Amino acid sequence: MNILQKLGRDGINATLEADRTMGWFATFSMWLAANMVVTTIYTGMFFVPDLPFATAIWIILIGSVVGVIPLMLVGTMGAKTGLTTMTLTRGAFGTKGSVLPSVVNIIILIGWSWVQALMAGMSMNYAISHLTGYSNLPLFTILCETMVVIITLLGHKGIEVFEKIIATAMLLLSGAVFFKLFTVYDINTLLNLEQNQLSGVTKALAFDMVVATAISWAPIAADYNRNCKTTKTSIWGTMIGYVAATLIAMGTGAIVSGLSIVSSMEQTFDPTVLLAEFGFGLPAAFVIFISVMTTNIMCVYSSTMSYLNIRPKATFWKPALVIGVISIFGALYSGILDSFVDWILTIGALFTPIFAILLADFIVLKKRNYSVDDLLKNGRNKYWYYKGFNIPAWIVYFITAGFAYYWTVINPLAIGATIPVFLIGFFGYIILSKVVEVSRSSKQESYTEEHI
Repeated sequence: MNILQKLGRDGINATLEADRTMGWFATFSMWLAANMVVTTIYTGMFFVPDLPFATAIWIILIGSVVGVIPLMLVGTMGAKTGLTTMTLTRGAFGTKGSVLPSVVNIIILIGWSWVQALMAGMSMNYAISHLTGYSNLPLFTILCETMVVIITLLGHKGIEVFEKIIATAMLLLSGAVFFKLFTVYDINTLLNLEQNQLSGVTKALAFDMVVATAISWAPIAADYNRNCKTTKTSIWGTMIGYVAATLIAMGTGAIVSGLSIVSSMEQTFDPTVLLAEFGFGLPAAFVIFISVMTTNIMCVYSSTMSYLNIRPKATFWKPALVIGVISIFGALYSGILDSFVDWILTIGALFTPIFAILLADFIVLKKRNYSVDDLLKNGRNKYWYYKGFNIPAWIVYFITAGFAYYWTVINPLAIGATIPVFLIGFFGYIILSKVVEVSRSSKQESYTEEHI
């Protein structure tokens, strides 16, 4: 009983202002720790030598500034209403309609959890092997995910404490890495590195990957920012934390990849191995392990929140435990890393239209005013629309998702798919909603005239 009382009691009910615990530093730390992680370093390693180093850094900076905007806006919706992300989708997609985004979110977050657990296991395995000579990747992967589940069960308050500590540790390590690399190596060697199509990454694809990475965080933004004390805290903590994390992490990946080529090292996309070659093996393995854990915790927690949007009466720790166990077994499949780039772009394709529609609905059509009470009702309410579904939103979503798939998989756009898809979804939903509204008004006027 005592153990159960210590577990988190989180749910989808609106977080009251008096219960909010995240100030500016907590919000900054949350989003810094979230994205300053090995998968983000891994992404940056694809950019060099396919692109000139300076070009890669500019793309990372501009792409993260552009990509963080919808992420910040969704987080601010959470801060304004106190609601989780998937509960907010009821406003645009309908009370029943929000079930599908929730299910998709659960699946994708569990997939992310598999990737993160495997990478945490790899880092722990490296560290233990370095110290003792013992190597057992499956065992350490299971141990890592087990720790993730335990911390997640504490709820958002336990997660916030953990994220602050890790954000500070990662900033210290990244500072040490940059200091050593640029005192041992000449920056001009990177700037003058010969361009070579090693991974097939173009400028457009790199930009799309950076933006898509930011979009991939939007489904969980409100889950955490609903605990922000003010909307300003949500806005600036998210923007500064996320952009700084992306620039540092992807920049580190680009730097390490470039210097490994200059130093004629064996090419690998495992950042732990390359950092070890530069003298950061053990500390890098430790911090990468912890950083992956923080992101993984957020994945398991938010997939639990998505489940609670479908089954609001469920007790928090039960779905969290089940999702954690599923993540443990899935992480044992090492082949998931082979599809990492496709995974990022698929997330962007699936979720970009959802959040384009959600933001258009909240900001433009609803004038930044959702009824919290109605969003939490599971029966007929203001957002019931037609049998629980908002038909215009779903029409636009499927059309836009089709464009996203075509422009990502079948015939990739030179400028990338994420931004065009977002704009089509955003403005397409506004236009179709206005047309439907005018049509309904005309029918109502015609009906009234006939019965006068």
